[in-house]
Amino acid sequence: MITVDEGQQAPDISLESSSGERVALSDFRGKNVVLYFYPKDMTPGCTTEACDFRDQHTHFENLNTVIIGVSPDPVNRHAKFIEKYGLPFLLLADEEHKAAELFGVWKLKKNYGREYMGIERSTFVIDKTGKIVKTWRNVRVKGHVEEALAYIKEHLA
Repeated sequence: MITVDEGQQAPDISLESSSGERVALSDFRGKNVVLYFYPKDMTPGCTTEACDFRDQHTHFENLNTVIIGVSPDPVNRHAKFIEKYGLPFLLLADEEHKAAELFGVWKLKKNYGREYMGIERSTFVIDKTGKIVKTWRNVRVKGHVEEALAYIKEHLA
């Protein structure tokens, strides 16, 4: 499995977005990017995380930072998720989990004795040049968005 780490250039993934357009990471050169991978739209933890990013969106924007969420959900499900919770940022559909594999977040998971492949909740901060400057893997939702915002304020503002 390929894994990216701090100090490396982020893979230039290109996926279909919730707006129906293909979006590449390179489209955001000149801005910082918070790229977060999450397991599934409309689930409790993923909804909390998305709403936390929504609630802090203006603060990220003021720091020249774009928020992008990625999950294996299809575009139409992303559109419903965005509409239901008023999410002001892009969600990308990684149905084939190619981006998740490139970032090393497609993992074997265990839940109630059942094993399956899925997304390990992870966040990557990518600077204006496309370099990964901070990673959080196996993220716990509570307080995570504030931690990411504090990192950007301290290191990239």
